Amino acid sequence: MTDVNPTSRPVIRLNAKGDARAIRHGFPWAYANEVVLDRRTKALAGGTIAELQDAERRPLGTVAFNSASKIICRMLDRDPEAVIDQPWFTKRLERALAHRERLFAQPFYRLVHAEADGLPGVVIDRFGACAVVQPNAAWADVMVNDLVAALVAVTGVTTVVMNGTGRARTLEGLEERTAVVHGPVPDGPIAVSMNGATYMADVIGGQKTGLFFDQRPNHAFTAGLARDAHVLDVFSHVGGFGLAALAGGAAKVLAVDGSQPALDLALQGAAAMGVQDRFAVRKGDAFETLAALAAEGETFDVVICDPPAFAPSRNALDKGLRAYERVARLAAPLVKDGGYLGLCSCSHAADLTKFRNASARGIGKAGRRGQIVHTGFAGPDHPLMPHLAESGYLKSVFFRL
Repeated sequence: MTDVNPTSRPVIRLNAKGDARAIRHGFPWAYANEVVLDRRTKALAGGTIAELQDAERRPLGTVAFNSASKIICRMLDRDPEAVIDQPWFTKRLERALAHRERLFAQPFYRLVHAEADGLPGVVIDRFGACAVVQPNAAWADVMVNDLVAALVAVTGVTTVVMNGTGRARTLEGLEERTAVVHGPVPDGPIAVSMNGATYMADVIGGQKTGLFFDQRPNHAFTAGLARDAHVLDVFSHVGGFGLAALAGGAAKVLAVDGSQPALDLALQGAAAMGVQDRFAVRKGDAFETLAALAAEGETFDVVICDPPAFAPSRNALDKGLRAYERVARLAAPLVKDGGYLGLCSCSHAADLTKFRNASARGIGKAGRRGQIVHTGFAGPDHPLMPHLAESGYLKSVFFRL
């Protein structure tokens, strides 16, 4: 699908509830209850490029429309006559690439972070010559060919994987599908160097895009705590914090995760680093394993817990905060006196204050006290859109107990 001539594209109009001022000031969305919905607009296919107008018929910009989503309009361009085609994608990708190339010497990073990089609902992670694209909005799904062509032209990647899975696509009414859409299929996990560690990313069958680049600065902080330390990495995925700790000189690391394939990749990473003799894994439910380690009398100099999003929406916030509190309560007894506990949340619904308070409650209920020594966020390849709190989802709080 390619964009139509701007002079003939459909018009979407805000109703009395629509906040035209917020949109003019940079807010990138209009919700379903903010636009005039009639038979004509309801009939538009998901991902249709349209002009958005305020209630007085004044243009606000070019948007992607999807009546199946609560986010019914996503702002693509403040120019109401912008043509959304391959050259348009090329300009956005060139801008995104220039930022990452200034930050990183090696091509391992998040190249596009959705709205914050001017490509709403689009996530692109780069693994050297391979890129993984997540078109999590209907417009990007239907225009994925133009997006991929521009991506290849701008970056020179030789393989592009489309990862069409996850909650965001479900909310857009999109089907799940994963495929290699350009170039050869990777013949195995891709080795990624980061913070002196080597991670093995499964870009086809792994979680999300295969690796979490967002935790890079928090991995680095942990590595700085880890010299000669005994480290526990819970919800470790492919060894994110644990392998960084080993790169920082940890004496030994235990990685805990519920996924054996993820732990196998962590073991491969440790072997690639030559530190497999200091790295052990334990498969199991994180909550049960934390309790079991306490019963076994185990203690650690550094404990890191990086769980999945327990509060993926506002409706799940209270339940999610209780889960974060429980993680802290179970993890705190495992930390030696004077040791460190790092707790992370990737739930955008749980802001820093709520997450920090839940973590402190859990530590207190475990009979421990601590001082906060560091607060961390996603790396600079995950830029924050100041108008959109959801783009600042990741936070980590490190306590010395």
